[in-house]
Amino acid sequence: MTTQVRTSAGAVRGRWEDGVAVYRGVPFAAPPVGRDRFAAPRPAVRWDGVRDVTRFGPPPPQPGRPTAGEDWLNLAVWTPDPGGTGLPVVVWISGGTYLNCDTSNPHLAGATLAGAGAVVVSAHYRTGAEGFARLDGAPDNRGLLDQVAALRWVHDNIATFGGDPGNVTVLGQSAGAGSIAALLVMPAAAGLFRRAILQSLPGTFFTPGLAADVAAEISAELGRAPRAEDLADVAPDDLVDAARSVTMRLPQRIGRWGAVAYTPTPFSPVVDGEVLPASPWAALADGAARDVDLLVGHTRDEFSLLGARLGDIDDAGVDALLNGLRPTPGAQRYRAAYPSASPNELRDTAMSDWLWRMPALHLAEAAHAGGARVWLYELCWGFNSVGASHSLDTLLLFGTTEIRTGLTAAGPDAMAQARRLSGLIRAEHLSFAATGDPGWVRYTPHERDTRVYDTDSTVARYPEERSRWIWRDRRFDALDLTA
Repeated sequence: MTTQVRTSAGAVRGRWEDGVAVYRGVPFAAPPVGRDRFAAPRPAVRWDGVRDVTRFGPPPPQPGRPTAGEDWLNLAVWTPDPGGTGLPVVVWISGGTYLNCDTSNPHLAGATLAGAGAVVVSAHYRTGAEGFARLDGAPDNRGLLDQVAALRWVHDNIATFGGDPGNVTVLGQSAGAGSIAALLVMPAAAGLFRRAILQSLPGTFFTPGLAADVAAEISAELGRAPRAEDLADVAPDDLVDAARSVTMRLPQRIGRWGAVAYTPTPFSPVVDGEVLPASPWAALADGAARDVDLLVGHTRDEFSLLGARLGDIDDAGVDALLNGLRPTPGAQRYRAAYPSASPNELRDTAMSDWLWRMPALHLAEAAHAGGARVWLYELCWGFNSVGASHSLDTLLLFGTTEIRTGLTAAGPDAMAQARRLSGLIRAEHLSFAATGDPGWVRYTPHERDTRVYDTDSTVARYPEERSRWIWRDRRFDALDLTA
């Protein structure tokens, strides 16, 4: 059965699926091509008649798939009651190393969340060089500006789908959480959301100098200069391939790009002083977004998936890695705190801390210092050899843990545990989105009360005390060139 609503650009026709109305491929901005390539997003082009939105729209250019169409800036909406009013709104901002973004990803479908009583929006944004390369003649952080455009669309249109535009929560994991950390302190995003959920926030933000150096190397792959006018006629897939070549060479750039060489992406938001005026930790501590409620969390074994692919590391290698992190507490602190850890365990622990766990913890503490209400969680449950791995909390929240993860092979007990935990995480996160209270005590740096999701979930002091102590006097900021 179809369902029709009117947006500011024209009427759209979606369909009912298992008690949830779904609208896919709804444009929220004009196609970023031609004169709009590498420009800030422009308003969506109006249309006459009723636009069919029963299929997902094309995603932005990204590795591993040919680019289809030009209308990348589209979104999907799941709602249990398009004729209703006042439902809480959750806007999902996808992760994916600032390289990938796709509303059709079955792991991130909004149907289960919407069925529990929220309007769920999933929006594309320009990724890779299209959205984050620093180019002369183009604004920085175009991907973030796309997200702002999507949030403005939500503000103007979500009531038509049954949502409350005054009760919007942004939800993101990994690069999506990094995007939200930026949105929290961006003037252009002020007032567009009331709450934020950040899962596994990466600590990578770039200075203009580092971002420009990365863009120059990507452009050189194409024999071009890092200028918008020089790249305007480059096919999107050729630009993706150029960025992929640079990504493959990241380990060779440690002498110039520093710890970025240890990550899976050459892109991150740029602290340019305009679109993004300051790094999130400093700005939040100074009171930015003090009126936004924050739910911040991470998993216990954040680096386990990447570590399993890297193979073994020796003592000299792990010391060099730990001493090369920025900011670095140094290998000596890690060896003192984890005296029985193997080199592989030291690497995985330190990388979990540097890339995700400590940036999230420090963001929670900075926001608290700036006057915001903050809640913290850690996922400690896992069902296979990689444990509570990166993104597992997101799958549990969306109710998609059984899709191509190996969970079904883990047996009925693991499946039952996953379903119980999924229901609990979803109920508490949606309670936060609806009311600003997930149901446990707020985080303070003194008490450090943390929701610990496990086979038997509880509220306890922050579990990663050794890592917290190692990083107690380090401060995250934008990464810069090392040479």
